[in-house]
Amino acid sequence: MDNSLISEVWRQSLVFPWLTGIVLNSLLLALAAIAPKKLLTGAGYGHAWVLGVIIWAALGWQGYLVVLAYFLMGSAVTRIGQAEKEAAGIAEKRSGQRGPENVWGSAFTAALCALAIAFGPQEWQPWLALGYVASFSTKLSDTTASEVGKAYGKSTFLITTLQPVPRGTEGAVSVEGTVAGFAAGLALAFLGYGLGLITLGGIIFSTLAAFVATNLESVIGATLQNKWPWLTNEVVNGINTFLGAAIAIGIEATAQLI
Repeated sequence: MDNSLISEVWRQSLVFPWLTGIVLNSLLLALAAIAPKKLLTGAGYGHAWVLGVIIWAALGWQGYLVVLAYFLMGSAVTRIGQAEKEAAGIAEKRSGQRGPENVWGSAFTAALCALAIAFGPQEWQPWLALGYVASFSTKLSDTTASEVGKAYGKSTFLITTLQPVPRGTEGAVSVEGTVAGFAAGLALAFLGYGLGLITLGGIIFSTLAAFVATNLESVIGATLQNKWPWLTNEVVNGINTFLGAAIAIGIEATAQLI
């Protein structure tokens, strides 16, 4: 075969997923703009468009379904007990609508994993795919634990001292929220497995990493967040998802060595 033809086929195989991602996400953004219920702010939709293009181009529809599932489930749990949380002053701002800071706080680690899959060595891909799934498993676990705890937690305790604190306190945990968060992280890990992104063992690694990272996030909230003004919820979310991805990859690497 002519070398120029080989080069053209190779170029198109690289470009086509990005073009598909641009068209698909532009259509979805147009639909979101006319939808009566807004889940994101205007700027949030723009940043979600960028994220969606990256995910589609790097991981195809399988990776796209993972982020879509996270977004829909995360938005749904944010609205659990909305009226009660608003009355108590512990509800998410903008009635749960996500802005750019929320998009990247939740998905920056996943986007890095996706870009590394697209442009990095092929032998890294299974590890990075696990990190991708684990980051969203971690964020959904964290969001669910927080929102369910604020809505239904009968007793909330500061994770560092186990002293009772009001619902919504940074670093507070509850039995109800912890159980719900674990179940949510497990559900997203199962989805990643069902889509062929991770192995059966990856379900365990991702879920365990999500549980550990979510509790570490609570420790950060209880000890550091109020001391450092730059350590916003969105920054903590970014740290949380990075820890989830790194822990999952670390557990799998350790398991392979044993």
